[in-house]
Amino acid sequence: MTGNPAQKILVIRFSSIGDIVLTTPVIRCLKNQTNAEIHFLTKSSFVSLITPNPHITKVWSLDEEMGELIKKLKAEDFDFVVDLHKNLRSFRTRLGLKTNGKSFPKINLEKWLMVNLKIDRLPDKHIVDRYFEAVTPLGVSYDQKGLEHHFPKGIKLKTPSNWQEGIPENLVCIALGGAHETKRLPFEKMAILCQNIPNPIVLIGGPSEKAAGEKLESLNPDKIWNQCGKVNLHESAAWIRESCLLVTHDTGMMHIGAALSRKIVSIWGNTIPGFGMYPFYPEGEAKAQIAEVPGLSCRPCSKIGYDRCPKGHFRCMMDQDLDQILDWVEKGTKDC
Repeated sequence: MTGNPAQKILVIRFSSIGDIVLTTPVIRCLKNQTNAEIHFLTKSSFVSLITPNPHITKVWSLDEEMGELIKKLKAEDFDFVVDLHKNLRSFRTRLGLKTNGKSFPKINLEKWLMVNLKIDRLPDKHIVDRYFEAVTPLGVSYDQKGLEHHFPKGIKLKTPSNWQEGIPENLVCIALGGAHETKRLPFEKMAILCQNIPNPIVLIGGPSEKAAGEKLESLNPDKIWNQCGKVNLHESAAWIRESCLLVTHDTGMMHIGAALSRKIVSIWGNTIPGFGMYPFYPEGEAKAQIAEVPGLSCRPCSKIGYDRCPKGHFRCMMDQDLDQILDWVEKGTKDC
């Protein structure tokens, strides 16, 4: 289909936060290089994340019976479907629309080999670059400009009373969240980091991180400002934007941090950067430090994560070099 202009394009990515943020270069390049009308299909819980994107004409929500949704999508008469999820549901959508389309290489076999047999056949390629393989029939290529995060209007951040001069320039944002326990630094390790980082700290996370955030804040209320469970997704992103440096696990907040061009220290447990989802910056930028425990024969134990370490020792997090992380934070905040 290369060279044939598409007037209306549907992009599919159902979840989750990080994966959707990683689609933003494809969306931007589709719009800028084809000038087509771009529609985006996702789960209802992620509509607010993608709606502010100015390159998108309409966001479709996966919150109704699949057959009815496909009927409505078919009425749009799309010229091309870009499948950036590649599962049975996205395949059914493409099949129902009966139009041209393409998906991306998901490398499930390569991931299985690495997780189960520790045979490394993983391509040295970020998932963003693999996403772009789905739009090659349209003649669309990556513009080297990185990720994007777009804010809705009216974002306001509450600050503590002891910040008399506003948000500190050397603020460190720590994202406590992680979809699975094996992707998160244990509380006692995070407490050591919070106590030894000299900068003012803001903690972000969802309701499930609220209790941990309150305990960490109680260690030094003058320095640590807990916003876990108190702010929405875009407000959390705004805290990242206002910070000098982000400390995060392998989560969606890590990708939002890269989209906002923040310096990042990312802490990796059972997953590995080799899966192709490390912080992705514009060409020529290198603002991330990767904290991981090398040489563990059990790692990666999953391409996603577990509620607890399958081996029981949790060395991928318990053996993290906290001194190295603190050194990266110190060096990263010197020029703020």
